[in-house]
Amino acid sequence: MNTKEQMELIGRQAKKASADLVKIGGGAVTRAINRLAELLGEERQSLAEANRKDLQAAEAQGLDAPKLKRLRLTDKVVDAMIQGCREVAAMDDPVGEIESMRKIKDGMLVGRMRMPLGVVCMIFESRPNVTVDAAILCLRAGDAVILRGGSEAFHSNMALAALIHRALEESGLPREAVQVPPTTDRAAVAELLKLDQYIDVAIPRGGEGLIRAVADMARMPVLKHYKGVCHIYIDDLVVQEKAVEIVRNAKVQSPGVCNALECLLVHEAVAGEILPKIAERLGAEGVRFKACPKSLPLLGEYAEPAADEDWGREFLDLILAVKVVKDQDEAQAHIAQYGSNHTEAILSEEYSRCMRFLREVDASLVVVNASTRFNDGGQLGLGAEIGISTSKLHAYGPMGVRELTSSKFVLLGQGQIRD
Repeated sequence: MNTKEQMELIGRQAKKASADLVKIGGGAVTRAINRLAELLGEERQSLAEANRKDLQAAEAQGLDAPKLKRLRLTDKVVDAMIQGCREVAAMDDPVGEIESMRKIKDGMLVGRMRMPLGVVCMIFESRPNVTVDAAILCLRAGDAVILRGGSEAFHSNMALAALIHRALEESGLPREAVQVPPTTDRAAVAELLKLDQYIDVAIPRGGEGLIRAVADMARMPVLKHYKGVCHIYIDDLVVQEKAVEIVRNAKVQSPGVCNALECLLVHEAVAGEILPKIAERLGAEGVRFKACPKSLPLLGEYAEPAADEDWGREFLDLILAVKVVKDQDEAQAHIAQYGSNHTEAILSEEYSRCMRFLREVDASLVVVNASTRFNDGGQLGLGAEIGISTSKLHAYGPMGVRELTSSKFVLLGQGQIRD
């Protein structure tokens, strides 16, 4: 069987499994996810052995330290997967939930019922724990899922898939509800993305290059975000001590993620006072600033002049672009030009300005007086997420279980006919 035939078989099996999931119901899904949590704890040693093969191969290929860190299945990572299983298993089953029922003419009732998306194809890089996170979220939403991880995590992903299949079969669910293609052939991705007759949506998760490649190849809808160019605007009416701590958290707490702060916009009336404080606080923790001409002398030894390409750039590092702006109009214009629709924040004590920012700024999460780092499914109360979408159809922002479902109209009548 060649790669094309193999991927078509996987797609066909996933389509059938998605229909079976709806028939069997959410109780079996809950049992399967809880059983997976048990297996992850029981099989730590076998998971570690599979992961060691990937790490050895990655080191031989010269992968850098950050990528090796993402690849490593530590006890802490396994514990987080177990906790994620417990949390998702405890969630209410969204499938079949009827929303907004209302009466229309002739006494009929019309509403919306939550339904699975169907078959999800997720293509991702490095982190093998995504295999479990994506599988349990899709299962909870009633979706079958095809998981194509990076070749660098092949052995880890196959070991995790084996545990998922055990949990599914022991709970009376089809193992084809979660499939990991057993190949590192890059052609498999291209073949999967042609299968719009079986796959309902593709979700890429990784670097901008991967996401653009998937969006270009896919024949089905793609839920994506290319990059996270997140801004904070500091208004002139602000509590400066609070603002410094928020900026620090947004930039320093985890600089290599998509919801980290990449550009700071500061009202000219407070720039002379607050920017030296920010430079002292963040510079001591290794942050370097790409500064506009007005902010450069205020940031001292930690700053260098910004280049044109530094605006709208996702650094994913302890580097922060800084620009002094005349007012909120200029700040919002800068965000509109350079933002990526991911996360944008305003720090201000003036209510009307905050409400204007919420209304007018276009991003998957718009924040008032808090860190951009809160754009995360767990932090926003979704329990977990499969990723953050900056597409507006079908989801905008973190995608939890509910965002992995759709809705259909339902109409309840008693024999009515249309005139």
